[in-house]
Amino acid sequence: MSTAELAAAALPGDVLPGRLAPEVAPAPQGVPRRRRIPGSTTEPLPVRGCAGEVLGRHVADPAALRQVARRQQARQARELEAPSLRLTRRGRMLVSFVSVLVFGSAIAVLGLRIAGVLDPGPDFSSTVPVQVAPGQSLWSIAQETNPEQDPALVIEKIAELNQLSGPADLTPGQTLQIPIAR
Repeated sequence: MSTAELAAAALPGDVLPGRLAPEVAPAPQGVPRRRRIPGSTTEPLPVRGCAGEVLGRHVADPAALRQVARRQQARQARELEAPSLRLTRRGRMLVSFVSVLVFGSAIAVLGLRIAGVLDPGPDFSSTVPVQVAPGQSLWSIAQETNPEQDPALVIEKIAELNQLSGPADLTPGQTLQIPIAR
């Protein structure tokens, strides 16, 4: 059966397809009416209570106006404030761990430095005079006099003892005080 045949079968016998249906009589009094659904379109919608200023109406009560103004100012102040930093539990643990790590390593380095484990360098206890030969440099003098020490540290000490500001201050025949490490 097609859709058109079903529609024709549903129509009352005196109605022909293409013509209007006759008016329907009202339901008898004994038949119960359908219950109304609250909030239907025929009823006015509930309105959230708010100040008349927001709705565009003038409010006569000055106290209400001041209250609305204070709320708006507070809302604007909250919007302008920078958001506060909120750390999660994991973030707090990470910050704590990093700070303990930094402070712990600083204490360990200072403690080892005080205990003398981190040696600041060789102990130069005595000096010997050395005359500079032509072609000699501070590096070669440092290596000859202190072969087991770092030449850079020895050169630093030679420059300090002899008031040398650079390698250009070194001239052949000049006598230098060279520190000797124990």
